[in-house]
Amino acid sequence: MRIVDLSQPVVTGMQVYPGDPEVTLSPVATLAEDGFQVASVHAGTHTGTHIDAPLHSIAGGAPVDRIALERLVGTARIVRCLGLEPHQRLRWADVEDGLRELQAGSIVLFETGWSKHFGTEEYLAHPVLSPEIAEALLAAGVSVVGVDTLNPDPTLSNEGLLPFHAAFLGAGGVIIENLTNLTAVTWEDPLVSVLPLPLAGMDGSPVRAVALDLAGH
Repeated sequence: MRIVDLSQPVVTGMQVYPGDPEVTLSPVATLAEDGFQVASVHAGTHTGTHIDAPLHSIAGGAPVDRIALERLVGTARIVRCLGLEPHQRLRWADVEDGLRELQAGSIVLFETGWSKHFGTEEYLAHPVLSPEIAEALLAAGVSVVGVDTLNPDPTLSNEGLLPFHAAFLGAGGVIIENLTNLTAVTWEDPLVSVLPLPLAGMDGSPVRAVALDLAGH
């Protein structure tokens, strides 16, 4: 079996959505002084590779600990959308060829290649998904979607409007953000797991996102 890690490493000072809590990992006990080691973790619910629960942007939406785990482990379809320009908006016509014969319940992941800019200002100028993509995926029975960018909506230029979030999370869907290493998933129909921490009543959680090739091809 092969496993490809699709998660950004969590480190002190890593890039976060502008205005989100900064990430700090610091020791509070050490082997030398205490005989055991423990660290303090200070981070927001949307740190690194994470999922947005409906509660993130929908009043009364489900929190992350109420998302059925079976939705977050399943066969994925990776849509390769490489060579994009900063802020480019993808429409359904741009991605529909990669989503033909999509099975209901599939996890859909969009690879833009933008994860290579993680940690830089250029990462904020990522491509975005139009809300018509959200609506088409929902109509096809897809309720989990992921991107290798900071956001499927524009970052900093959205004036507080999140149309993709509104459409997808508003229908009970889940969004995965800050994926990476999708290029390394070279086989079809990977099994993908994006399990969150059970943060009671919270709007999101970091995940350890992985793709598995059970056949080991």
